Amino acid sequence: MWQPLRSLVGQISRSYGLKLSLVTLSWVPVVMTFNDDICYIARVDGSSMRPTLNPNENVSSTDWVLLWKFHSKKAQCLNRDDIVLFKSPLDPSRTYCKRIKAVQYDSVLTRHPYPREVVQIPRNHIWVEGDNVFHSVDSNNFGPISNGLVIGKAITVIWPPSRWGADLKLATGRYDILVAKSD
Repeated sequence: MWQPLRSLVGQISRSYGLKLSLVTLSWVPVVMTFNDDICYIARVDGSSMRPTLNPNENVSSTDWVLLWKFHSKKAQCLNRDDIVLFKSPLDPSRTYCKRIKAVQYDSVLTRHPYPREVVQIPRNHIWVEGDNVFHSVDSNNFGPISNGLVIGKAITVIWPPSRWGADLKLATGRYDILVAKSD
């Protein structure tokens, strides 16, 4: 008497498991495309963006940010005071997080160790600096960077919860570095 019922339950559970697996697998390309091209959660280590990111002196303090990647390499989408993650122009295996201080055609007052006092930012390039000026490897070390090296713009802090709503537009670091603005 119970055998037909067990057989029916077995068929239903196998059928449900197969459908669930197919639906789950069909979403894998969507999620991968979303992470590659639209949005991503990125870990930001180090003290170069302190106090905006990783404000605690604690070594284990790490902020996680929501990174907007869609059209983030286009010149018209990159603005002064945006925080961006980008591939190092000197070592592509390294990723840096810095604030955009100047965009294409701006002229910037540099600081040591940059070899010139003033530099004009070329087309499709940006000038980036860390908010913690004296603890930052940035454009003063390697010059303007190509927009093509930009991975994405930091939109908001998502971890730790105590940092939710942190104002990423609140720029610190060097002020008055622009000699001439492009707009």
